[in-house]
Amino acid sequence: MNLAYLAEDTDPSARLHTVLAQADVLVARGHRVRIVTTGLPLTWRPSRAEWVYVDDFREYDASGDEFVIGATDDVTRIGVIVGEELFRAHGRRENDLPRVLLSGSDVSDGYGAVTHARWFHQKLDLIRVSPWAPSREEPLDTVQEFHVALTTAEMTRLVHSCDILVAPEEGFSLTAPQAMAAGVACVLTSTPWHRSFDERHDYALFAPQDNAVELGERLIELLSDPALRARLVTRGREVAEQWRSEHVAERLEAFFRR
Repeated sequence: MNLAYLAEDTDPSARLHTVLAQADVLVARGHRVRIVTTGLPLTWRPSRAEWVYVDDFREYDASGDEFVIGATDDVTRIGVIVGEELFRAHGRRENDLPRVLLSGSDVSDGYGAVTHARWFHQKLDLIRVSPWAPSREEPLDTVQEFHVALTTAEMTRLVHSCDILVAPEEGFSLTAPQAMAAGVACVLTSTPWHRSFDERHDYALFAPQDNAVELGERLIELLSDPALRARLVTRGREVAEQWRSEHVAERLEAFFRR
């Protein structure tokens, strides 16, 4: 098959991560994949795809393509891919002081959840990761580590070092799938995206959106119950199998051939 993805920019967004991963697995299976972008050259990740740089998408000649996936198309419904490096074997030893990972751009409820848990005497290290340097609104005095613009390898090492993920994101994000593959127990907002991973919603603890207290209650529940953490880790790994590259590649080919 000959395919082309349109990308408005090459900033490391969740959508572009997904596009790049899909392109890599399709190229590995013998398909021709182009990524057409109006952005700058890609520097933060290698790519197997052919790259076409244009000032306007209308400049691109798509006559040789069987499929063109638009810049605003929902690529997540075709297939999210979690890199093999993130999948981790069973039996990881937890940290003596739990490391709680908070990722994303809109994380005020995540900070609120951690504050709520600490108010009720929960001990933890808060690990913050962001694509950008901290803003003035970030309560840095509550954070033990703040990581910015990590490479794929650096992000893998960081996720592997953590015990719990608090994910207050409202939209599409790769953080929860990556954490589940890495054997990290998850506290998630009850969004359509987070609840779409499996018909049985037993792979994480869920809290309503825009409710830091309830998110904090779920965090307390997880911090207080080692058996619950172990159960979520095991179940999360099971659910994460769907995001392995070989499984997604098969679904991609079936989707386009249909």
